[in-house]
Amino acid sequence: MQLLWIVVAGGLGSGSRYLIGTWAVERIGAGFPYGTILVNLLGCFAIGFAMQAASVSSWSPELRAAVTAGFLGGFTTYSSFNQETLSLFANGSPGAAAVNVAITLAGGLAAGWLGLLLARQMVG
Repeated sequence: MQLLWIVVAGGLGSGSRYLIGTWAVERIGAGFPYGTILVNLLGCFAIGFAMQAASVSSWSPELRAAVTAGFLGGFTTYSSFNQETLSLFANGSPGAAAVNVAITLAGGLAAGWLGLLLARQMVG
């Protein structure tokens, strides 16, 4: 049942991301990824809020998973990256936090570039 709630909430998060992105293009323009930035900042705020609220308000594991892994995971995975990095800092591991940031940024750019190159070779 928990997986079902995560899937439903993830769909709502993805739909919300799409609506905010569309709104940003219509209202602000498509010359810069305003929608993505807005979604990522909102997601970071929301996961910080949700994790704190869950820990002090005794949220059920199902609700916590539906909100964080489900809705916010569908909304933006950047929020998870943000929370994990902040947790590493808070737990006294700034080196691990820096490595997480470096690998995510450099690794993501490298993986995207390699995917682009492979698609160019396979598709044209």
